[in-house]
Amino acid sequence: MFENLTERLERSFKILKGEGKITEINIAETLKDIRRALLEADVSYKVAKEFCDRVKVKALGQNVLTAVKPQQMMVKIVHDELAEFMGSESQDINLKGSPAVVLVAGLNGSGKTTFSGKLALNIKSKRGMKVLLAACDTFRPAAIEQLKTLGIQIGVPVFSIEGESDPIKVATEAIAQARREGYSVVIVDTAGRLAVDQELMDEISALHRAVHPSETLLVVDAMTGQDAVETSKAFNEAIDFDGVVLTKMDGDTRGGAALSIKSVVGKPIKFVSTGEKMEALDVFHPKRIADRILGMGDVVSLVEKAQEQFDEKQARELKKKLAKDQFTLDDFFQQIQQVKKMGNVKDLAAMIPGMGKALKDVDIPDDAFKTTEAIIQSMTPYEKAHPEIINGSRRKRIADGSGTSLPEVNRLLKQFEGTRKMMKFAVTGKLAAQLRGRR
Repeated sequence: MFENLTERLERSFKILKGEGKITEINIAETLKDIRRALLEADVSYKVAKEFCDRVKVKALGQNVLTAVKPQQMMVKIVHDELAEFMGSESQDINLKGSPAVVLVAGLNGSGKTTFSGKLALNIKSKRGMKVLLAACDTFRPAAIEQLKTLGIQIGVPVFSIEGESDPIKVATEAIAQARREGYSVVIVDTAGRLAVDQELMDEISALHRAVHPSETLLVVDAMTGQDAVETSKAFNEAIDFDGVVLTKMDGDTRGGAALSIKSVVGKPIKFVSTGEKMEALDVFHPKRIADRILGMGDVVSLVEKAQEQFDEKQARELKKKLAKDQFTLDDFFQQIQQVKKMGNVKDLAAMIPGMGKALKDVDIPDDAFKTTEAIIQSMTPYEKAHPEIINGSRRKRIADGSGTSLPEVNRLLKQFEGTRKMMKFAVTGKLAAQLRGRR
């Protein structure tokens, strides 16, 4: 995400390269280029102009240290302003109440129902709260079935009333059942339309008044750019929502909606949704997003994703195996599964500083590990534990059994051996350093 904007801003900063200090003259050309970059990212002219005016005031008011080049100072100022425009700090959702009611609104096609399922899983798994989904989209025929399917997938019950067309009745009865059965949170999935119309606004307003939600979230498609901003303005006038959810962020290379919504509507972006996996939901961190836009990566988010899949007991056992040189292909396979749970491989790699640019034109498919998994699964348990016994005939059998080629099997075994040596060196080297420190 933000690929195009990142590239354009990099070009803008190069204008200041070689300059001794920031002046009215040299900053004018840089800001003109930054404004053009923002407009190309589908940011409105008003927002782009306001952003550049604020950057100009800050840049001309800076006492640039001799150790800091004007180009570096400009990057920092733009970074801080980008974060400020997107809300500065992340905003949590309000889950107070018995039960807490989260109302989810948005247009058809924005990813509203899928988000409801993702949010339910997020609250259940990360906060340990008992969640009930309420199927209140009685307008779209397939919406209730879609929510029920998602509910089964994530292990969260879905409340619905067969043949009932009144969303208020469904919502109020869902809340009553949640109260009786001790649910902590009710997520109300509401009806949408193909476009903003009075009927939709009247319906969502009435539902909002009836259920008194502790949190109201508007779901918008990030790829629609300024349309997403206009949709946010219309919904805010009707229900005064608490926060925005940007979906399909993985397909948005421009970023206009993310950069504009807080400034235009005055409401924070609380979540971003990427991909179809139910775990693919992230809290929106303005400063980290600013890091990504400026090609600085997002190591903090990468570490957090790793920690979510981190099994402390399994990690201790793995460390012992590595130290004793007992790391097997089964262990290698398990590590692949952990990485897959973290999300799209290319998105993860782009969180490492400098990698986003390096991978810009590299195609890394979602099933990047498919061949590796097939080869390992075609081995016998003894071969996985003792890869050194895998001779030519065994390699041929494994290739045939996995539907791959002999070179692919050879390449995997070579990669595994390299990974094993590297991991062993990292673990034993760290251990040796710890021992030296105790002396």
